Amino acid sequence: MTINKLILGDCLEVLKTINSESIDLIYIDPPFFSNKNYEVIWGDKGEVRSFQDRWAGGIEHYVAWLKERIIEMHRILKPTGSIFVHCDWHANAYIRVYILDKIFGLNNFRNELIWGYKRPSAPKQKQLSRLHDTIFWYSKSDIWIFNGDDIRIPYADSSIARAGYVANASKMTDGGNVELKEGGKLPEDWWDIPMLKGNSKEWIGYPTQKPEALLERIIKMASNEGDTVLDCFLGGGTTVAVADRLNRNWIGIDQSPQAIKVTEFRLNKQQSLFSKPFTVQLHKYDYDTLRYKDAFEFETWIINQFGGLVNTKQRNDLGLDGRTKDNQPIQVKRSENVGRNVIDNFHSAVMRYDKALYEKNKAEGNPVGFIIAFSFGKGAIQEVARLKVEENVLIKLVTVEEIVPIAKKPSLKVEITDWGISKGLREIAFEAIGESETGVQFYAWQFDYQDNFIPKILFDKQGKQTYKFKPGEHKIAVKVVDNEGLENLEIIKLKINGGVKRN
Repeated sequence: MTINKLILGDCLEVLKTINSESIDLIYIDPPFFSNKNYEVIWGDKGEVRSFQDRWAGGIEHYVAWLKERIIEMHRILKPTGSIFVHCDWHANAYIRVYILDKIFGLNNFRNELIWGYKRPSAPKQKQLSRLHDTIFWYSKSDIWIFNGDDIRIPYADSSIARAGYVANASKMTDGGNVELKEGGKLPEDWWDIPMLKGNSKEWIGYPTQKPEALLERIIKMASNEGDTVLDCFLGGGTTVAVADRLNRNWIGIDQSPQAIKVTEFRLNKQQSLFSKPFTVQLHKYDYDTLRYKDAFEFETWIINQFGGLVNTKQRNDLGLDGRTKDNQPIQVKRSENVGRNVIDNFHSAVMRYDKALYEKNKAEGNPVGFIIAFSFGKGAIQEVARLKVEENVLIKLVTVEEIVPIAKKPSLKVEITDWGISKGLREIAFEAIGESETGVQFYAWQFDYQDNFIPKILFDKQGKQTYKFKPGEHKIAVKVVDNEGLENLEIIKLKINGGVKRN
């Protein structure tokens, strides 16, 4: 399993592909047992299907649905790893007793963390407000990572601070003075971290979005730099965004294409020159994006998707780009209608690459090599057939669409309306109009576009925005995302002086 990867899919199936004891920390915020329509946040087919699946029965069905997934999480955790399961009053007792205690064991229960928050109460309620969530922390064994010094918090006042510092003193100095530890005290098992509001800088418009401060404390406490963090109910992407910022590796999984795409845009927004690259795995891929992307990048990606190993030397490779796990050569052509000359050259290269292996595969009727391309011409197909019949040489032609499903990206146009000058700034209204065979889900906007799409607005369901501009030239970029997670980008160039000119 490649790290630093966003994966679209049912987490149960994806978890089964991850190696045992390969993950250092798991945080999950699975759907609560509330059976409320507000659980369907993105509204795409993947999320609706997941909602219906876990609500096919009552609490027993919900527990069984979650339990089979946590069994897989236990398998992939390292012996020193931990899991944090975020839940609320609807099912927290069931999750602890029937799932976590049984899978991880009572001896590996570390803490029941209470995340308290504030929000307005109902005016005529007849019970106390429920203003906390529960986060269960279990380790896999009796040896686990705990970085207490990384999560210390300031003391409330100076007298408590000094008492606390003395209790945590690292050594005594001459004259009996205490050398105080910096950083304050360890948090208790109740955490007063404010919920996000709409005016928060990190707010992306995801209704159940968790504060970065909450995930930062968990990730710092229970993992080290370079460790791998997994979140398989990705939602708004807070876990992987924080893990990436804290120099952890990560894997994010969600059944909603919109969750994957919003998280991708969120990561792009915080990327710097020193950030590690990441990949996105969707159900379907846009033809134009694959066909015209960087050739070497495409070779690497498609060989990995094929299950092969990439040739990293790029010199004296006889034009071969990789090999299968059985060492059969692979060549990638990022083109359509591949001709016979490619077959001739590949056949010659394969014989020179490993003559003994070539003869062995030939004698056993196995492919001597694979050529991957978008399509193959009549000449190439005929030559492959001739080699098989006349020389007993089997060369396999594989189209990109046989490896990954390909679809058509959504269309997009943008209309603008000049609302005139307000306080010296030109106010412009934008309306993005996207169309897709699978349905448009949302738009993302950047009003200072340069070369990379780093959106200011991540999640716009309506496609309508208003922005104020100073005189000068401006580039505005908008992306549309459809139900498959496919996207299209439109760039608007505006020149604002006395009026508005669109290039």
